[in-house]
Amino acid sequence: MKRKLESMEDLLQAVEYYGFLPFFPNDIPGFSVEEMCAPAYWFAEDRDGPWEWKGPAAQTKRCAYGKLFRKKAGFVSREWLPELVNLRRDGYDFDARCDDGLVFHKDEELYNTVHAEGEILSKFLKKKLDYRKGGNTGFETCITRLQMQTYLCVSDFIRLKDKNGRPYGWAVAQYTTPEHLFGYDYVTSAYKSEPKVSEEKMIAHLKNLLPVTEVQIRKLLK
Repeated sequence: MKRKLESMEDLLQAVEYYGFLPFFPNDIPGFSVEEMCAPAYWFAEDRDGPWEWKGPAAQTKRCAYGKLFRKKAGFVSREWLPELVNLRRDGYDFDARCDDGLVFHKDEELYNTVHAEGEILSKFLKKKLDYRKGGNTGFETCITRLQMQTYLCVSDFIRLKDKNGRPYGWAVAQYTTPEHLFGYDYVTSAYKSEPKVSEEKMIAHLKNLLPVTEVQIRKLLK
C-alpha cells in the first residue's frame, strides 16, 4: 500500500479512503495499520503512534474501532459503518436477535450492561458481571463476538488512576454501542437493503481500491 501513516490524521484519512482498515496484518498484503506505519512510531518515547492514536481516533466519531476483522482489531469509517452493520447483524437489532433465541446468555448480559451504562471501561464491566477468578469466565470470547456482530465497539482507551489521581498501567478499553456514538437511525440506515446488497457494495468498493480478489475481501468482511 502506498499510504504511510505518520499521524492520527493520516490514520483517519486512510480509514475514510478505504472505508475499512485492519489494525494488524491479514490476508491482504500491506493492508493494515501495522504495515502502513513505520516502526519508529511504535512504542516510541518521543512521539505518539498507532497505540496512542486509536482511542482519540474513535473519539472523533469519524470511524468506529473494535475487533471487527476476523476477531482482530480494526477501523471502519462512519460512511461505511451502516453497510457493515447490515451485513454482520443480518438485519437484526439486538433485542430481536434475543427474541429469536440467537444470543448466548453471557452475551446478553454484557450487551445490556454496556447499553445501560452508555460507555463503560472493561475493568468495571468485568466487575459488574463478576468476571474474576472463581466467577464468570469467557469475557474475551463474548466481548469479541459482540464486536464482530457490530453490537459493541470501543469508544476510547483510558488509563486508570491511583488514589492520588496519577495514571498508571496500560490504557483500558472503554466499550459502547455504535448507536450510542452515531445514533440509532444512522447506524441502522442500511437495514432497508438486504444484507447481501451491503456485502456487494463493500466488495465493489474495496476491489476498486485494492489489488485483491473477491475471495480475499469476503474473508475480511465475513
